[in-house]
Amino acid sequence: MANVETLSNLERRVSMTLPTKDIEREIDERLKKLARNIKMPGFRPGKVPLKLVAQTYGPQVRSEVLSDAVQKAFSEAVKEANLRVAGFPRIEKKDGADTAALEFSATFEIYPEVKLGDLAGVTIERPQVSVDDAAVDKTVAILRKQRTRYVAVERPAKEGDRLTVDFAGTIDGEPFAGGSAENFVFTIGERRMLPEFESAASGMKPGETKTFELTFPADYHGKEVAGKGATFQLTVKAIEEPQLPEVDAAFAKSLGVADGDVEKMRSEIRANVERQLATGHRDRAGRRPRRPGTRRRFRRATAPRWTRGDRQWQAARIEDLRRSRNAVAADRAHR
Repeated sequence: MANVETLSNLERRVSMTLPTKDIEREIDERLKKLARNIKMPGFRPGKVPLKLVAQTYGPQVRSEVLSDAVQKAFSEAVKEANLRVAGFPRIEKKDGADTAALEFSATFEIYPEVKLGDLAGVTIERPQVSVDDAAVDKTVAILRKQRTRYVAVERPAKEGDRLTVDFAGTIDGEPFAGGSAENFVFTIGERRMLPEFESAASGMKPGETKTFELTFPADYHGKEVAGKGATFQLTVKAIEEPQLPEVDAAFAKSLGVADGDVEKMRSEIRANVERQLATGHRDRAGRRPRRPGTRRRFRRATAPRWTRGDRQWQAARIEDLRRSRNAVAADRAHR
């Protein structure tokens, strides 16, 4: 038997009483069943004395019987009280002088009861999704930027150029940790480097070397150099300028449009953006969010086939990473 106590709005406690004789009877039955097949040294299967089986396996069997009995009593109690349990109950054994019964309590929380109001007079405005030419142009610009190619040039470096450099820095004439690198790659204007470093690199040509001074900011993340002045020797090894692909048949084909029709490409982009916007509106309106895997499958099924162009872009990024293998250590000194 069991009774339910209300501890708070959502917290409940169930007290359960389990007759000792029922527990002991179930333990005996399980031990007898176990003895039929148990194997122990010196005995044939099924011939192990019950007393020896109880000594060896009794505690384990008792624990299992108690666990099953408490679980059954708890399930029956919450079902009878029509409670919706949230999470797992905290089971505690009560100490008592009554040897004829075992007492347990289970403390748990329940789901709140939600009552819907009258929705008869509620109106919902359906969002209208439209994608104009400006939105398509913006998406095309992003796709072009993702497919940027870098071409070597021999002119002075300027903002937007990607440079490959060697540099070495000293403080009070002594090298410091992270202050030097070879074949370090960075782009002027991305602000990965300190402004003084980018300023020194601007205007330099391939093969040129320059010595310049800079002061690390007082709040610089590298505490050992924060607020200190340093001298750097910088050598520019290569300069590459970015080149965006033209919006032509080749570009359309790289996005999966087999015949290279630019207008068809724009139509596919417009349709894809409209689907994404519509999905976003529905989710914000209260639609249950998709599981991540479902969203990925949806994108694969509806998005234009842009994978070939993306591979080209990824290959360029991998080349960047290969060429800047010393960037992590060096960036610490020159951010």
